[in-house]
Amino acid sequence: MPAELLPSTAAKLLHRIAVGQAHGRCPSLLGAVARDGDLVWCAGRGRVGSDTGTEPGPDTQYRIGSLTKTFTAVLIVRLRDEGALDLGDPVSRYLPDLPLGPVTIAQLLSHTAGLPSETPPPWWERVDGVCRPRLADVLDAASVPGPAGRAFHYSNPAFALLGAIAAGSRGVPWFEAVRTEILEPAGMVRTTPMPEPPHALGWAVHPWADVLLPEPTPDTGHMAPAGQLWSTAADLARFASVLLGDVPTILSAESAAEMREPCSPATDGTWQVAWGLGVQLRHCGERLLFGHGGSMPGFVSSFWVEADERLAGIVLANATAGPDVSTIAADLVEIVATEEPRLPDPWMPLTAHDPELLALTGPWYWGATPVAVTLGADRELRVTGLGVRARESRFRPEADGTWRGLEGYYRGETLRVIRNSDGSVGHVDIGSFVLTRQPYAPADRVPGGVDPAGWC
Repeated sequence: MPAELLPSTAAKLLHRIAVGQAHGRCPSLLGAVARDGDLVWCAGRGRVGSDTGTEPGPDTQYRIGSLTKTFTAVLIVRLRDEGALDLGDPVSRYLPDLPLGPVTIAQLLSHTAGLPSETPPPWWERVDGVCRPRLADVLDAASVPGPAGRAFHYSNPAFALLGAIAAGSRGVPWFEAVRTEILEPAGMVRTTPMPEPPHALGWAVHPWADVLLPEPTPDTGHMAPAGQLWSTAADLARFASVLLGDVPTILSAESAAEMREPCSPATDGTWQVAWGLGVQLRHCGERLLFGHGGSMPGFVSSFWVEADERLAGIVLANATAGPDVSTIAADLVEIVATEEPRLPDPWMPLTAHDPELLALTGPWYWGATPVAVTLGADRELRVTGLGVRARESRFRPEADGTWRGLEGYYRGETLRVIRNSDGSVGHVDIGSFVLTRQPYAPADRVPGGVDPAGWC
């Protein structure tokens, strides 16, 4: 069972959602925090129904809107991992009847496909999906923001197309694939395409008076993969584990990490908001959060995960507009991470080691730059700088005796150990960069050779 939060931490969390519900003029607002996939705190303010409604709890369904897109993205990444498709494939290979040109699956996932934000009229979020009987009806050929691959432009129809690709590849409707491949294995029994009691009612709050108007909650048809789902705080806590790669039968840790790497609009460390493969990324101070928000008429939601702390902040509300749920969810993560930071895993020595691997550890030199090679669990090697700025990465062992870079500049690059004629280690090659035991030693195989005069 997960440990309970300290009363002082819980009080700060409750105050944050109480302020958010009151200032946001929201009929109800539910906040929750999960750690390692388990709810460690959950509380609601307001009422989920009419004046006689009840306070929301961890099992109360809310419509989660565009958070649905992340479920669709997981389906696509699973298909890629199985070899059923490649993210670089053109969408036309799977949806040949749509005039999409060279648009790729990866561009749909990262909102760089140059597709419009919305469907042609009528407003898809408020009308039944039967008004668009064909998949092609979700696209407006006259509204194209720009060529594919050039810039970020958020697109709801893009995820309708991704849902159709997943459904076509599986041979079942989109939600059936979500249910059997994500929800059931994760134990998410309260995530559904239409509301099931107990659930919140969706409301619009009058901007100038404290009165409410019911909002429609239609089945959006082909647009369902972009925003149809209803879910609960308890289920979303389990989904956080999926996105952290803690449920490898659904999503491997490596693929989960790939989904949260920035694709657009930036890939360096200066950005504040970016997009990965179906997830949004946001820097909040020194913390990097990933997740998604959602809005549909009558509902707003936000779901942020912090990988290092294994924390998820969840906020669900039943108002069309008002509460800043994204900021509230980020604040819930920050409160717990600050008040009760995660304890590091205890250090344990390796139970067995290969003497040849041990011989690789210690100081090396890339030219005149000193680096350290260290050996970790599962035969992973790590290259780090020694007192200077250097290119760093972790390297995973491969079956052929090489190592594959997992992060940073060397991500995807191959590390090879090059041996001398007597079998001893000569140097290390990382994508043609050579590490030697001495800086530019004449006896080492340094590309381009070493000046015979040596150091002077």
